[in-house]
Amino acid sequence: MDERVRGVIDTVTGEGERHDASEPDRLKRWRVLETDAGELVWFLVHLTKARNIVEIGTSRGVSTLWLAEAARTTGGRVQSVDLDPDSQALALRHLTQAGVADLVDFRVGDGGALLAGLPDESVDLLFLDSERTEYAGWWPHPVRVLRPGGLLIADNALSHPTEMAPLGKLVEAEPRLTATTLNIGKGELIAVRA
Repeated sequence: MDERVRGVIDTVTGEGERHDASEPDRLKRWRVLETDAGELVWFLVHLTKARNIVEIGTSRGVSTLWLAEAARTTGGRVQSVDLDPDSQALALRHLTQAGVADLVDFRVGDGGALLAGLPDESVDLLFLDSERTEYAGWWPHPVRVLRPGGLLIADNALSHPTEMAPLGKLVEAEPRLTATTLNIGKGELIAVRA
């Protein structure tokens, strides 16, 4: 991994951990991706040679940094969508500092609307890290947009099991998906499309 990118990841992750520890309001927390989960996502991009990567939930851009650094190796691009333009502006600043901003297309908007507008089988890797209660309402788009062999990754599978349960049931019932949940970060639900 590029040292410049890793340095920005480590700095923002540390700032986020300190900020979130003192912030009681969940909606005001930075909610940055944990380092071990970031390393897993980075590895999975490489493993699948993902080129068309979609991230729903930019936050401060830590997960975007992991994805963009991996996309640089695979020749890919990241499309990142978030409802908060201020968060995306901060994420853009972090990606610019890391030298990978040119690999990311930012969109301010609803993740479900973005997925609904994507072509069938056009996404190599879909990373969900936004409002978990919305995911089930986006169905069947998360599986429809994945190419065969593509990955769906949803963060917070173990830290918020009740909120993630509707998505988990849909994934489990979908015959084109094989899934597991890993105890990494706050829990990563990972599904591969047949």
